[in-house]
Amino acid sequence: MYRLKYLFTLAMMVAAMTAVAQNNVAEEVAWVVGDQPIFKSDIEEEYQQAIYERAELPGNPYCVIPERMAVEKLFLHQARIDTIEAPNSAVMQNVEARLNYFIANLGSKEKVEEYFRKPLPELREQLTEMVRNQYTIQEVQRSLTKNVKATPAEVRKYFNTIPSDSLPFVPMQVEVQIITINPVIPQQVIDEVKARLRDYANRVTTGESEFSTLAILYSEDGSAASGGEVGFKARAELLPEYAAAAFNLNDTKKVSKIVETEAGFHIIQLIEKRGDRINTRHILLRPKVSESDLTAAVNRLDSLRVDIVDLKKGTFEQAALAVSQDKDSRNNNGVMLNEETRSTLFEMSQLPAEVAKVVDTLAVGQVSRPFIMMNRATNRQQVALVKLSKRIEGHKADLGDDYQTLKEMYENHKKSEIIDNWVKEKQRSTYVYIEEGWRNCDFKYDWLKKNETQGK
Repeated sequence: MYRLKYLFTLAMMVAAMTAVAQNNVAEEVAWVVGDQPIFKSDIEEEYQQAIYERAELPGNPYCVIPERMAVEKLFLHQARIDTIEAPNSAVMQNVEARLNYFIANLGSKEKVEEYFRKPLPELREQLTEMVRNQYTIQEVQRSLTKNVKATPAEVRKYFNTIPSDSLPFVPMQVEVQIITINPVIPQQVIDEVKARLRDYANRVTTGESEFSTLAILYSEDGSAASGGEVGFKARAELLPEYAAAAFNLNDTKKVSKIVETEAGFHIIQLIEKRGDRINTRHILLRPKVSESDLTAAVNRLDSLRVDIVDLKKGTFEQAALAVSQDKDSRNNNGVMLNEETRSTLFEMSQLPAEVAKVVDTLAVGQVSRPFIMMNRATNRQQVALVKLSKRIEGHKADLGDDYQTLKEMYENHKKSEIIDNWVKEKQRSTYVYIEEGWRNCDFKYDWLKKNETQGK
């Protein structure tokens, strides 16, 4: 993508419209917001991605997409003023997840390149910019709305303004208990992983290889694409064992000893310290779970299930406390916690896919057979049992039963108002020009009036 850094006057904008790209194909400018152009090719690319992701566009895409891009540029400008930056590790993890999704659904890297009409490195670069911008915009919006907190009186008043035939439908929700165990990994496999990490550390120390190059080639973390760099983090943002080793480093040329965390085994290199924040790079290796280890874990939980169902050795709740390795639920009778809502209730779409598939077949009070699922924290396979402890059928929202849902609706409504008003205010102080042929739209914001004034 082309990104012009100098300030645009109208004459410069016209010049930009007739500029010739390196391949001698003229780039057509559709909009200009501040000193940033929105090219027709940018709009087309975003439209194609929306088609692929089956994203719903409320109206003419050639109106909706450029207006959305214009609003994004207002937020990005504010982010530069506020020095808001996206953490590199989070961006790269998101990008790699998207690329893996494309590859899995289209069948191969070659088919992804064919679909998007560009090589994978170029697509990765484009996605990186897009994801970085998305994160930055969310941080600006979060900063604008951070003080929105609804009181019970405000929620009640909001509920009373909603006509009964317009009350939101609350989808079916379930409460689920879970027991998980992680298959035992043989010591030989762990020793092999450690030996590889010691070899990498030695190659860095002797100057044979760059740490970042080895991270790109071998690390099993999402940060691999950025040379293992995780970005500036406070101690609390890192896994405890990782933080202890990282903050103990003082020499940027040295490599830590092998560090074990719930994610696997790491070696770490210091990049820079800034007060109570630190930027490091690392190489992560995860010992692989074998089929025989998985089978042994399945058999163990299958025996436990028989004992629970036959009431031979206590209840599901007692088994969760004694056996489960799920640290978030074992001390709460095995009840799963919804991280999005901080509630024990889940919509089916909020559950891990493997859990939702099993829960969908259970009656209330029934215990599933053991099944294999992916531990999201460690990215390793584990074996689980679940019990469906409660099911609330879908219904229209009620203040007594659905207070949290209505509270979130009200707060989202207030946040939307704040963001809307901010965009309108920012619009007034920003240069905007829309080229002929892109103006025949029913825009959400009044760009055309501004266009008529500044375009003369």
